[in-house]
Formats: sequence, structure tokens, C-alpha cells
Amino acid sequence: MDSETLCKANTTFALALYKKLIEDDKIGNIFCSPFSISAALAMVLLGARGNTATQMSEVLGFSEPSAPPSGDDLQCSLQTDRPYLMQSQMQTRMQMRTQIQRTSRLPAYLRKCLKPEGGKDNVDESFAQLLTELNKPEALYVLSIANRLYGEKQYTFDKLFLAETKKHYGAELETVDFVSNPEESRVHINNWVEEQTQNKITNLLPAGVVDASTRLVLVNAIYFKGKWNSQFKEENTIDGEFRLNKTDTKPVKLMIQKAKFHFSFIEEANCKVLEMPYEGEDLSMVILLPNDIEDETTGLEKLEEDLTYDKFKEWTDRDTMGFVEVEVRLPRFKMEENYDLNKVLISMGMVDAFDVGKSDLSGMSPANDLVVTKVVHKAFVEVNEEGTEAAAATGVVISERAALITEKFIVDHPFLCYIRHNPSKSILFAGRFSSPE
Repeated sequence: MDSETLCKANTTFALALYKKLIEDDKIGNIFCSPFSISAALAMVLLGARGNTATQMSEVLGFSEPSAPPSGDDLQCSLQTDRPYLMQSQMQTRMQMRTQIQRTSRLPAYLRKCLKPEGGKDNVDESFAQLLTELNKPEALYVLSIANRLYGEKQYTFDKLFLAETKKHYGAELETVDFVSNPEESRVHINNWVEEQTQNKITNLLPAGVVDASTRLVLVNAIYFKGKWNSQFKEENTIDGEFRLNKTDTKPVKLMIQKAKFHFSFIEEANCKVLEMPYEGEDLSMVILLPNDIEDETTGLEKLEEDLTYDKFKEWTDRDTMGFVEVEVRLPRFKMEENYDLNKVLISMGMVDAFDVGKSDLSGMSPANDLVVTKVVHKAFVEVNEEGTEAAAATGVVISERAALITEKFIVDHPFLCYIRHNPSKSILFAGRFSSPE
């Protein structure tokens, strides 16, 4: 998998994840870092085997999806609170372990059914290259991406798994005492995340997420702060009204400037697209703004429904956009969102990793007794005259089973926004702004 293919996978996952998030929230603000979530789950995938690995690879876009999980599978996996490791599950585990041990003697065409296609090793290599490019110290923006593993000090992890996570994701293992001091361990992890995100992401792991059964927590933290390439002047900012729907409004501060930007109008979606680069132009905010509110909610429903990887790539490609003078009116805004991603990921097809009877994370530990119990994500963004500040963190908790004229871009109603790394076309942050604070 090369960088372009990884970008396609990450973008496809980002759009699919977004569509799942809005199923439960039709009108509220949405903001997340799909890149952070992909990176954290890719570290889990390093230790996944068999069907668990296949499902994760498909959900993350690293391989082509097979048939969706059945309703029975979903219902079973969503019941994550049931008691761990009943006797029948132990018998199932022993049968599965024997079956896994036999796979090395299977023909190649059968082994393909037990591991994802597409060269997972190449996925990790591509992630490593992208992380190096994103973290470059000479950039005009501040972008830091950090990964870390927190493992139970009494638990034995596979040395190859630890070596690979360190090599590809820069994730060192730090041992903590989940068994005796789970709360102290939780606070310690949260403090590290807070430090990595310049105090923007606090309390990533809420109380109760980590307990004595926790064996491993994988964390990805991402922080970005950039100044606009063409900054707004604060004295030009005015009071305005932001239309929430066809009838309701809220007051906002509208920042105003006139400058040359990449801009286009997408007739099939009846929306405008604007790219606003940050200093150095390696990163940009891309905004998709419907012409008007045409439905009964935010005005974004049709756009959200129709958006695909191919359309997003085409609509936001600089080569297909004009570089014209645009009068921009953009609200100051701030969003901070929290997500428990268990049900979302299960509904996307990542079923077995959460199922105590089916999870195969045998690449993480010779004991092969691990299950993903929680995937949490928290993201923050603030946009003002100077630029943008954004941060996010993802924690995966793994437990033992138990034109020639001036265009106008008036952002006075709900819109979609993305912070993109332009050289790789990677979406670092994605969101929907539908209501001021």
C-alpha cells in the first residue's frame, strides 16, 4: 500500500465514520479526527489475526469489504456488558486457538480467508512515512502526533508486536498498574494526552473506563495550530446571524476578508467549495457550503448523503477549482466533542474485536486472551481571525476477557469543514458546524 492508497483508505473511513456519527445526531455539531482513530486502530490491527483482522482491515478501508455482519452478530457484539469468559466461551476459545494453530498448514488460497488482503505490512510502512511527513519540525504550523501504549506491568506482551508498534507508529510501551491502581493509571494516561494536546484534550478516559481487567490502552493524540495564509483582520469582524434552519438563528461574530482562494461551485450538489490554506500551504481548511437551507433540518442532509470518496476527491481537487477573488464571511467558532465509538465501529463491521468469544488479538500476547472493551475519542477545534487550533485523541482500551468576478462565500448557515494535509491529501480533522455555542 502506497501513500495514495493509504490516503484513499483513510478518507473512505473518514466519510463512512462521519455518516455513522450523524445517524445518531441529525442536527448537532460534529467534530473528530478520523486520522487519529485510524492510527489508533491500525496499532490494534498489528496484533489482530484471523477474522478479527479481516473485519478491522475492511472497516479501516485497507482491504475490500466482504458481506456485512448479520443482525445476530451485531446484537451479540453490542452486549459488551455481559460477564466475561463463561465456561462455554472458554471451550470456544480453545477450539479457535487450535484452529488458528492449524492455519499455517493450510493452502495459500485458504489462508487468505484468515488474514486481510492488501499487505498489512505495507499499511504500517505507509503510516510510518506519513507520520514522519506530518511531524516535520520545519513546518510553519504546529502539528504534533503522538502514539503510546500503556500495558499492565504483570502482563506479557508479544515482543514483535511491541517492536512493530514502536517502529511504525513511534509508540513506546509504558507499564502501569491496572490491576492494583486502575484509577491512578487512568489519570496518568489522561495527563499524558493533555500534555501532548497543549491542554486542549482533558479527561480522555472517563472514570470507569479503566479497571482491574484492563491489560492494554493504545492512545493516539494529535494537536494542530496554524495561522491563515491570508489572515482576517479583527477590526473587520462584525456581529451577524447564523441560520440554524429555515426559521431559527443565533448570533455570531462574522470574520470578513477578500482575497484569492481556490473556489468552485458544485452544481450537482448545489454547494460551494472553498479551500483556505494555512501558512506554508501544506495544510488547509476545506469548507463545503450548501447554497441555502433546502431541507427541514440543517440544509446538509442531501450533501451528507451523497458525499463519497470519489466525489470528495473531485470536488476538492485544486486542479478542478478556480483560483479567484472571494469575499469570505466566516464565523468564529469552537467545537469540543466526545465519542464512545464501540457501537459505531461494530455497526461498521468491526464486530469480533469487541466480542469476548470471537476476538483474536493473539499477535499482541501469547496468552491470546484479549478483547477490545472501549474505543473513546475526543476532539477540539477553535477558528478565529488568526487561524485554527485543533486537537484530538483516541484511546483504545483492551482488556483481558473476562470566477473573474468576486465570488461571495457567506458562511451564515450550517457547513462541513475538513482540515487536510495537502501533499498527502489526508483528512486530519472533519466536522459539521450547525450551531454556534
